[in-house]
Amino acid sequence: MPPDDPVEATLSDAMGMSGVSDVMVKAYVDDVVITSGADEIARHRRSYDAGNFVFNPLHYLALLEQKVGALDQAAPLQGWSLPTEFATLRRLLEARLSQKNRCAAGKREYVQVLRLIETFPLALVHGAVRDALRLGAISYDAVKHLALCRIENRPARLDLACYPHLAMTTVTTTSASSYMSLLAPGPAGEAP
Repeated sequence: MPPDDPVEATLSDAMGMSGVSDVMVKAYVDDVVITSGADEIARHRRSYDAGNFVFNPLHYLALLEQKVGALDQAAPLQGWSLPTEFATLRRLLEARLSQKNRCAAGKREYVQVLRLIETFPLALVHGAVRDALRLGAISYDAVKHLALCRIENRPARLDLACYPHLAMTTVTTTSASSYMSLLAPGPAGEAP
């Protein structure tokens, strides 16, 4: 590619590799690999079908995080089958975070959750999303914390101060004298 090629500039910016001038595309029998020097930037399954596009959704999440309005129309995400809990999490994030800005904040946080799949296996992130839904901790931070807890085999310690929208509860210590009311006779002199 020529050094002033806009495609290369876009690829370099999207991959966080500003200043990269030489990108090599290697076509193998089963894969197409894009490298810069010794660094592999991307690897895609090769298709021999005419006009067929092969997308890896994970390669587009960084860009979608910046342009969340394209989330519903993004061709790379079409047909990406995620467990149903991800759709539930997205709906709840958009409802909780997006009253004024037409779902942008909720979509952005949902894409951040999807980006966890770049680092962790899908099964691990799915388990963390399930736990977050069960606990009512609907946020990227909670899902990430729960994923790390699963890796480290430790219990989650979610600080509720980070979730001001949740109702705070207080539990007082029960006095032993409170149990005496259980021993008192019932309304008609019946034993409890």
